[in-house]
Amino acid sequence: MPESVDKRLRASQFRQRLTQAMKDRGATQAGLARDIGVDRSTISQLLSGDGARLPNAQVVGECAAALGVSADWLLSLSERPETAANLMAASLSLTSAPRALVDEQIFAWHQEAAGYKIRHVPASLPDMFKTTEVMQWEYSPHLGKTTAQAIGASQDRLSWMRQSSSDYEIALPIHELESFARAEGYYRGLPARIRHDQVERLRDLTRTLYPRLRMYLFDARRVFSAPITVFGPLMVALYSGSHYIVFRDKERVQALTRDFDNLVREAQVTARTLPEMLTRLQAEIRD
Repeated sequence: MPESVDKRLRASQFRQRLTQAMKDRGATQAGLARDIGVDRSTISQLLSGDGARLPNAQVVGECAAALGVSADWLLSLSERPETAANLMAASLSLTSAPRALVDEQIFAWHQEAAGYKIRHVPASLPDMFKTTEVMQWEYSPHLGKTTAQAIGASQDRLSWMRQSSSDYEIALPIHELESFARAEGYYRGLPARIRHDQVERLRDLTRTLYPRLRMYLFDARRVFSAPITVFGPLMVALYSGSHYIVFRDKERVQALTRDFDNLVREAQVTARTLPEMLTRLQAEIRD
């Protein structure tokens, strides 16, 4: 007997959801019948009556496809009407990442997540801490004559990020700062005076903005992370070099948040001890 009641309820819910989907889509019985290749009377039968019988899987699937909902939702097997493709499109996106200081998309995401904790693994030194001379050295090859204009436009945005209501946690490989101080690898050719001023600025900002901003250094031989930003519980953006791969679904955001928090736990240099390390690095800078 319970199984019979369940079937009757499920059939009733199917009729209700099919009616709702048609209304939301602005579909008529004749239009839906034409779309799925059946007689209008078949659609009428699907929508009427109080029996316990459900239509066959093909009819359910074709109705769902025509109305842009999932078959599972029509059959009350899911509470989400979106199709799997639509759910994937909403939870995962690919966004262009121009070579810029703070592009419009990144700034919009920071504004969207204002008030939440922002967790960030930068691709190099964090842009929000860079001196104007480091920005000019780094971005001139890409921006050319527009470098000064781009830096000026970015200053207000970077200042907003530093003064926003969000807490920031930044995790960076130790070797990134060491390479910068020694003008090695990516930073080869960067004059000593510019490096000295940059380390001093980084030390001052991490002192004055603590604890609202905390920066940690991890050993990349023990743990690793691609460039990534976790915007509170809202979304995660992975940086590929030319694109941001963006996740908004709860499970992936939580998983990547845990990955970031592990970097903090494994940090060799904590937010409290970072200024001391920066003082030592500054003393090592030579021409």
